[in-house]
Amino acid sequence: MATTAAEVLIDTIYDWGVDTIFGLPGDGINGIMEALRLRQDKIRFIQVRHEEAAAFMACAYAKYTGKLGVCLATSGPGGLHLLNGLYDAKLDGQPVLAITGHHYHDLINTHSQQDVDLDKVLMDVTVYNARVMGPTHVESLADLACRAALSYRGVAHINFPLDFQPQNAERKGSMRNVPHHTSHVFARGARLPVEDDLQRAAEILNAGKKVAILAGRGALKATDELEQVAEKLGAPIVKALLGKTSVPDDSHYTTGTIGLIGTKPSQDAIENCDTLLMVGTSFPYMEFLPKPGQARGVQIDIDPSRIGMRYPVEVGLVGDSRRTLQELLPLLQPNADRSFLEQAQSGTKQWWQLMEQRGTRNNQPMKPQVVAWELGKRLSDTAILSVDSGTVTGWWAQQIPAKRGQMHSVSGTLASMACALPYAIAAQIAYPDRQCVAFVGDGGFSMLMAEFVTCVKYRLPIKIVIIKNGTLGQIKWEQMVFLGNPEYGCELESINFAAFAQACGGVGMTIKDPAECGEILDRALATPGPVIVEAIVDPFEPPLPPKITLEQATKFAESLAKGEPNREKIALTILSDQVRQLI
Repeated sequence: MATTAAEVLIDTIYDWGVDTIFGLPGDGINGIMEALRLRQDKIRFIQVRHEEAAAFMACAYAKYTGKLGVCLATSGPGGLHLLNGLYDAKLDGQPVLAITGHHYHDLINTHSQQDVDLDKVLMDVTVYNARVMGPTHVESLADLACRAALSYRGVAHINFPLDFQPQNAERKGSMRNVPHHTSHVFARGARLPVEDDLQRAAEILNAGKKVAILAGRGALKATDELEQVAEKLGAPIVKALLGKTSVPDDSHYTTGTIGLIGTKPSQDAIENCDTLLMVGTSFPYMEFLPKPGQARGVQIDIDPSRIGMRYPVEVGLVGDSRRTLQELLPLLQPNADRSFLEQAQSGTKQWWQLMEQRGTRNNQPMKPQVVAWELGKRLSDTAILSVDSGTVTGWWAQQIPAKRGQMHSVSGTLASMACALPYAIAAQIAYPDRQCVAFVGDGGFSMLMAEFVTCVKYRLPIKIVIIKNGTLGQIKWEQMVFLGNPEYGCELESINFAAFAQACGGVGMTIKDPAECGEILDRALATPGPVIVEAIVDPFEPPLPPKITLEQATKFAESLAKGEPNREKIALTILSDQVRQLI
């Protein structure tokens, strides 16, 4: 039975299915920490080394489990540190509850220590945001916060002044505040489009001769339905990054990912389609979608405000992707012309042959594609792969196939560096018996590398594979290829990550020779406990887009002419070979 306001908070979120909280203690949340101590048999508190990581973990926990992710931070700087991870949750549509402390309620806005109005700071990132005004206020706030986060798939925030936390929760509230008047019941709607819209969508799709399907994160649970629609329509399935596991890469229907780090057959399918079916995606790079007027469009999305946001579709189907496709399937007519799909399948076969060629080179320095290729072959059928932002995202997107039963994720719309290690920690805590791997760059990993100690503390058998190229590679190539400027400010001071792992109490390994890459990865994956594998790779290997445009080639040439410091070494890479074909 709860006796304090903080205990009411913890009991209420427990009733909403919360079993894990990621956070860092502080004097602004001492009452909440005591409530967690008394209820540690119900809710696990995972101590992190930085609150940003706690918010990333809450986001990932929601992504990988579908449950409400929760993070906890103290007043002032603690709560401010949550912001990046909370925006990650907002932009990728994940239900997260952030709980923050505040100092004494009767000294707020009097220039006291850590006097930061976090409820105001977090206004933009939240779908529900409130400050506790007294002990009898907590239950209704907590119910509303959990319900809002889950219902709107966004961030909710409760700011809890320190002095209210230990106060008696049984005290009498105001005359209209009837005790226990709120409910913990989460109501789900049917989430289906209307019949007329389904009929209109089917007419458009049935009339198409070259239909392409673009699947995103909203289609992750619609694998079978996507393949059934693809079979009926003779349509290749193109995947946004967050939809990489919507269908496995060995499916006969998918061409892989789309965009700057996508595949050539995906881009060909989008460029040549006459009809586009978008399923659960708000893919932001509109330059990779059909030009307006090129293709007729149908879009399925759970959020009506996202219909027609990226492409001028004719019909929007508002509903859950899986259930909507189930309703749509009986209305679709088989497309006897398989040439568009067969062309995509032929292109995909050639693409994977090219990826294998790039992933099996024995050059030294070792190519980063080799590490990705060898890792992809070794991931278990139920592995959870968390990927960071940077050139490493490209090696994952193009070189590591998604298998049926796996989960892969990345900071999608925010594209934040430093996400992969916290993501992997959340995954391993949620699924202790599954293989959890973080695939990171040295720039992103070094931002939150102290969280490796969290792996050691909780004995999490996470494997972290670091692509170590000594540079902020994505930024370097963007400076050159997008702006035509020599790289500047991107070089990184080297860190011995293997020695760091040992210093933290884990295991560290180093790969330099491509001939040893597979064997060392085998050893790392078989080693109990947390392991860091630093793979030292060629810093001049470019992250190639599926097709290099004339503008990109011209900018690249300009960067060399302006005095790119590594132009001689870059001139020896496959990028220059492709550029010379265009200029």
